[in-house]
Amino acid sequence: MNPAIFRAYDIRGVYPTDINEEVAYKTAQAYAKLFSPKTVVLGRDVRTSGPMLFVATAEGFMDHGVNVIDIGVITTDMLYFAAATLICDGGITVSASHNPREFNGMKLVRAGAVPISGDSGIKEIQELVMSGYGNKVEQKGVMRKQDITEAYLKKCLSFIDIAKIKPLKVVANGMFGPAIQNIQKLNLPIKLVLLNEIPDGTFPKGQPDPLQEQNRIETSELISREKPDFGVAWDADADRFFLFDENGRYISGYYVTAFLGEYFAKKNLGSKVINDVRLTWAVADLVRSAGGQALENKAGHAFIKERMRKEDAVFGGEMSGHYYFRDYFYADNGLIPFLLILQIVSESGRKVSELFQPLFRKYFISGEINISLPDFDSAKSILTRIEAQYPAIKKNYVDGLSLEEKEWRANIRPSNTEPLLRLNVEAKSEELMKQKTEEILNLIRNK
Repeated sequence: MNPAIFRAYDIRGVYPTDINEEVAYKTAQAYAKLFSPKTVVLGRDVRTSGPMLFVATAEGFMDHGVNVIDIGVITTDMLYFAAATLICDGGITVSASHNPREFNGMKLVRAGAVPISGDSGIKEIQELVMSGYGNKVEQKGVMRKQDITEAYLKKCLSFIDIAKIKPLKVVANGMFGPAIQNIQKLNLPIKLVLLNEIPDGTFPKGQPDPLQEQNRIETSELISREKPDFGVAWDADADRFFLFDENGRYISGYYVTAFLGEYFAKKNLGSKVINDVRLTWAVADLVRSAGGQALENKAGHAFIKERMRKEDAVFGGEMSGHYYFRDYFYADNGLIPFLLILQIVSESGRKVSELFQPLFRKYFISGEINISLPDFDSAKSILTRIEAQYPAIKKNYVDGLSLEEKEWRANIRPSNTEPLLRLNVEAKSEELMKQKTEEILNLIRNK
């Protein structure tokens, strides 16, 4: 068993070498031992290894005397809805999110959709699994099915007034996950031009992750041909949302966070908005001007959700495409941002490019640059070297190393899962952004 599958936010690895039926069974047993649930919800994404791991997870729970509610093939944000609205004590979805087809994993929550992270249970579950813990009770738990789709969609629609939606034309890329099926059930007054809409756990076009530039080309090209009002995409488990303007230009999650942060701050004066520390200026400026307060946080869905609850924040966002809502159990949701953009565009009468142009003109960003390292340990020495080169610059260590001056800032953070450094730079001009990006890349590469 590979201990590296137990990660900061979830459990994830290659099937069947890293994660398999035995690991799934033991993880359910460890969850039951650690949290003593009576009933849990259990779902899965569309991956081909999902059915086998689902059965093993259910058996692990039921052998421990825990009842299981089977909520079927779901988007990950449907797990959060189920854990927060059904009579249960938490749950798991068998999913590897946006990873390639050979991966699978588990995302875990407690009752109320409270995340289980490396700081709140995953490490203890790892210890129990690695120790060989197991327990079969005489009175096994039972499993029943429950379809939560209708109630979930009703909750998502509560964020908008569907009567205000105009008959817009939208290109939508489902990345072979279940996102499009949910949207089609909403009966929205829009025209959808669909791409990769049929769920397929083999992911025939490669890794189902629109955050990767090469995976956005197909969407942008279809937008150029179809001339819609805008385009959207989701990753395979549909908990992340990606936006394109009417010209096919991808709009970074950083800009979307600032845009929606301003929207919620205006509607909820004095409220707080959480954003990850990788890129911050646009969010801070727009939220502050709207009467709210933007708070920086370590990246990662479990960490953002924990901060959302602590601060009672109305909204949160990450440049990775995760968006969090106080009124969605402080959890992330991939459908609600789409509905909000539909309503905002409909009401404004403006093009998406026009809505975001002020951000493009003022906040110049590098986009996340990933630099491969020989090993995990080398990241620390590189960050020390970079820090030494900027002795007079304002720094923080919320997540990796952040550097900040009046005209530019940068964040350099080690990956939690791979031997990588991730670099993000923002500046008040495109020229300075490019200059500082190259300067820091040279320091990382020791040139």
